[in-house]
Amino acid sequence: MQDTELTLGPCLFNWSEDAWRDFYFRIADESDFDLVYIGEAVCSKRLPFRNNALPDILERMQAAGKKVIFSTLALVTTKPERKTLKDQCEQDMWMVEANDLTALAFLKDKQFVIGPYINIYNEAAVQSLVSRGAVRFVMPTEVPATTIAQIIKAAPHPKYEVQIFGRLPLALSARCYHARLHHLSKDSCRFVCDQDPDGRDVKSLTGQPFLAINGIQTMSYGSQLLLEELPDLAKAGVNAFRLSPHTGDMIAVAEQFRAFMKGNIDAGEARSKISELMPGHEFVNGFSHGAPGMHQIDEALALS
Repeated sequence: MQDTELTLGPCLFNWSEDAWRDFYFRIADESDFDLVYIGEAVCSKRLPFRNNALPDILERMQAAGKKVIFSTLALVTTKPERKTLKDQCEQDMWMVEANDLTALAFLKDKQFVIGPYINIYNEAAVQSLVSRGAVRFVMPTEVPATTIAQIIKAAPHPKYEVQIFGRLPLALSARCYHARLHHLSKDSCRFVCDQDPDGRDVKSLTGQPFLAINGIQTMSYGSQLLLEELPDLAKAGVNAFRLSPHTGDMIAVAEQFRAFMKGNIDAGEARSKISELMPGHEFVNGFSHGAPGMHQIDEALALS
């Protein structure tokens, strides 16, 4: 697995401008991620704060020699959002991760990444988007490892990336759950999602935590943690493993994954250390095994 990339996905949560900047400064200076995704994928109302810090972050990343891909919005519903998306796609400095198919209208004659919010369930979808310029696919979180292996076998030429750590993005809505929870409208939300920097837990009627909300986004309650699955995924042709940012020491978490990928520690040791680093997370892997995503499966993947 030493040739497999370790990547950092875009921050999905509403961190303060200073916290967001400082996080990426530290990623630039101290981490050894092969690739870093930067941008606002969830809510366009957060964009002004991101745009204020973005030039300094990109300069720091460039000085550190980090490879950067710019992540775009995953739900484009208004003319201003479409204009923002157009500007992001037509800039020439950074490759774009397209999280909404609207981006394809602005990515003509350019190479780009297909993000996890675009439904890719078979090789025909991959081949169609490759013909439009896609060179990399971040697979949707709910796609089982067996399906990913079949897609790669049928369409092996682009790169494939899988999220292996963090809460999983499940759905987006035109409504803002956080605003409604605080008896506010989306237009006057007061950015209350910043009160939950890792998302807000949602419980079922019987009191079982099973989802999380992040502004307009629905996420898994449990955090994906794939370790034992990585060798089989790499053997099947997955080129990159993605960590999704959370509060806590993400650099230390990444170091555990890197050590495991290099064979310096085993999966059990890595899992134990990551659990210590992220004590508030309940880890799951169900989707990868073709089971409900909220489950933890201890069986082997058996991709062959």
